[in-house]
Amino acid sequence: MDGKKQIVTPKRGRTPKKYSQASRLHDLIRILEARYGATVDELVEECQVTRRTIYRDLQAIIDAGYPLVSERQDDGYVLYSFISGFSKMPPITFSLEELMTLYLCRGQLEFLQGTPFQDDLEAIFSRIHSNLPPRSVAHLERIAEASSPRFHGFKNYSEQHQSLQELRQALLKQQQCVIHYHPAKRDREIYLIDPYTLLFFKNGLYIGGYAHKRGALRLFAVERIEKVELKDERFDVPEDYQVQMLTGSAFGLIDEGELQDLVLLFGNEVSHLVRERIWHPDQQIEERNDGSLILRFCASGDREILAWLYSFIPYVRVLAPQSLRGKFSAELQEGLTFQAQKED
Repeated sequence: MDGKKQIVTPKRGRTPKKYSQASRLHDLIRILEARYGATVDELVEECQVTRRTIYRDLQAIIDAGYPLVSERQDDGYVLYSFISGFSKMPPITFSLEELMTLYLCRGQLEFLQGTPFQDDLEAIFSRIHSNLPPRSVAHLERIAEASSPRFHGFKNYSEQHQSLQELRQALLKQQQCVIHYHPAKRDREIYLIDPYTLLFFKNGLYIGGYAHKRGALRLFAVERIEKVELKDERFDVPEDYQVQMLTGSAFGLIDEGELQDLVLLFGNEVSHLVRERIWHPDQQIEERNDGSLILRFCASGDREILAWLYSFIPYVRVLAPQSLRGKFSAELQEGLTFQAQKED
């Protein structure tokens, strides 16, 4: 060494790109569409911006409605990609008749107030409004008012707004999640689940899927879910899965007890109400000369069957099975006894 200080010239990297977020998002979408996926480090290198900027841009892509998913690889890196085939989907357009149907259906979903689904509905119809002349919008609104639903005893999901947002993401991206669940009259429990289906029943929401603790399919009432934690692990829905597996042979939702052949007699006073609806896919109706009818079907779940039968009192009789007939009579007697009690 001659004692002189050696001067090292730093290597010149690529000059960071200076362009708008819109242009950058366009580049990100193009990169993700052209590949199976990309990591944050790869996107940083491609776009010459910071990791923080990339994370912000990825969130903007999600907020814009793109089906972006993330999956941790064996090497520990997280790969970001779009759901396969989404870019090939053509734009959706509606005829006037189809729009009318949408407006009619909107009114039937008022029980979703306070949920992220209601927020989505409002966003959808705002977009429809923005693409129609005011006269057409006013006409459709008048049509919607012609169909006015009436809800009785619907549930309030405003406190589950955040949980429903997490569950929606888990359903769309097939992510495992942990739910903190508080069943009625029981202690709180924690479940790791693979959510398969969001089920609507009697103006109520239920999440159905595989519960790892139970090693079986289970249904969870959304109003009893106190907290949802999304996991990084993904799951695949079994190819043979069908929604009917969640309820089995139940008359309603709860598949409890043995499958049984029901024979029910409905008097002339209510037979028209029974005749007008399909209560079970395999039901058989026998008309009688006095205007009454006998309804037959095979189902399980005494609790829900009895609750339904009580709505037809006093013009319904359980002919079979004998076990259900006994429960029906015993609970009627309990109701009479309770009614006869004096208040303190």
